[in-house]
Amino acid sequence: MIGSDATVEWLLKGDPAIRWQTMRDLVGEKKEVVEGERRLVAQRGWAARLLARQERSGRWGGGLYSPKWISTTYTMLLLRRLGLPPGHSQAMKACRLLLDNGLHHDGGIQFSKRHKYSETCETGMILSILAYFRLTDNRVDHLVAHLLEQQMPDGGWNCQSYRGATHSSFHTTISALEGLREYQKFHPRKFPQALKAQAKGREFLLDHRLFRSSTTGEIVRAEMTRFSFPPRWHYDVLRGLDYFQEVGAEKDNRLQDAMEIVYKRRKKGGRWVLQNRYSGRTFFEMEKVGQPSRWNTLRALRVLRWWEG
Repeated sequence: MIGSDATVEWLLKGDPAIRWQTMRDLVGEKKEVVEGERRLVAQRGWAARLLARQERSGRWGGGLYSPKWISTTYTMLLLRRLGLPPGHSQAMKACRLLLDNGLHHDGGIQFSKRHKYSETCETGMILSILAYFRLTDNRVDHLVAHLLEQQMPDGGWNCQSYRGATHSSFHTTISALEGLREYQKFHPRKFPQALKAQAKGREFLLDHRLFRSSTTGEIVRAEMTRFSFPPRWHYDVLRGLDYFQEVGAEKDNRLQDAMEIVYKRRKKGGRWVLQNRYSGRTFFEMEKVGQPSRWNTLRALRVLRWWEG
């Protein structure tokens, strides 16, 4: 088991969202035990508090994409990360709202009717939500096709490509990768080209050592090396590594720099702190910046389990 007994016990004293993922990813509990704990996510703790804030319309915060971070999109992203069980009735109502109101004429997602083109980052995020919660609607396939069409020559994605951007964005790329991954888990036999697209997307991140310029080797942005949760639409090294471990990617030497950051950020007690929070409105805060973070500790430990395994 990766992580000391004391650290794992500390994780198991957290919210049901932390406990069930700890049981699955670190303890290796039986599936029925994990699923039993996962069912508690909707009944108590953070997810239950979010579900209680849903409006009769099915929205949160009065909007679909804004205000950040209390809108329907960002609340549903968080519920996905918490592990609210797929098919939950409140989540399904929100899924239908997001698809009905967000699907654009070009096959992607665009919540603003002022824009001519879909927003690739939003498309990836919404696909991850709809696929995770298992929405059965043929229109979801349009989102996959749109992401495949929008992949850039360097392997990644950029929501500014319609404005002439020629280099992919870390932020857009990770959202696209997570969306395609969730769809693959829901429909493993559909869109086989999505697997190749993910491989190309991972190669883009690897070419950049997950946070460096591919030409100069310099850190692209310092905030990418700080571990945040929830990540919202932002990319950081730990979010990237968590995706790599989730898909069971091969351990590539180009990940070494990113892994060194994970090792160095580990505190003496075997925990990682919350280093950053993105400004915006929230219903409540799960953790405090600068304090030990169960989210970052859980994610870092499952990355280490993959890397050292």
